[in-house]
Amino acid sequence: MTSVGESVWRDGARHGVQEEDGGPMTKSQSIHSPTTTRETVDVRWHAHAVSRDDRERAAGHRGCVLWFTGLSGCGKSTLANLVDHRLHSRGVRSFVLDGDNVRLGLNAAPSLLQERHGDAFAQRFGLGFAAQDREENIRRIGAVAELFAQAGIIALTAFISPYRRDRDAVRAMLAPGDFVEIHVRAPLEVCESRDPKGLYKKARAGEIKGFTGIDDPYEEPLAAELAVDSATTPAEQLADQVLAWLEQAGKIPPRS
Repeated sequence: MTSVGESVWRDGARHGVQEEDGGPMTKSQSIHSPTTTRETVDVRWHAHAVSRDDRERAAGHRGCVLWFTGLSGCGKSTLANLVDHRLHSRGVRSFVLDGDNVRLGLNAAPSLLQERHGDAFAQRFGLGFAAQDREENIRRIGAVAELFAQAGIIALTAFISPYRRDRDAVRAMLAPGDFVEIHVRAPLEVCESRDPKGLYKKARAGEIKGFTGIDDPYEEPLAAELAVDSATTPAEQLADQVLAWLEQAGKIPPRS
């Protein structure tokens, strides 16, 4: 029997989606989970009545994803929000997807889901900070950010996203040119001295395990579209650099 959820199908060639054996993805996939038997799911991408080009023409700018990545305390969220404020003041449609905010809802931890949904649901769908949980955290937010870009909106994501392969997977998910990786650089000692949430202190004391930069690695981007130095440059100037890049790349029109 075919199980039909929302009738959504993403064209495999457009998104570069492949099956495990490397062949092109077909429209019907057999899947299974720990709580279900194997079933065939038929999902198809439906073309929108209003195209992306139509939305971008109406907005006067291109949609894309600005992916701010870096160590905890490097200033990702501060910079993303500054850029968002600048874009909004220029009439650009933008929205910040912040790591903490997303983990209060879409990517909530099991402990946040348990009371309303029960233990089994919370353990299956809640996300912690183990390697696979972090991978799924980034996959989910990448999928959401892609929808923003398809709507002609500039999505700004502020996530540590420590693993290079996870960031590269989001890049591959988006159309060419839509993924703009912005490495917010700051040495570990600078980030640790800031420690706005006291997390480094807890990690050093052994109260937090698998903390990026302490006992879990941060893999720096190899070819980010933009790298900014938050240790030596004020956030306002970094925001100027991001806006200048967006203008030069044709994502937003130059300021008149």
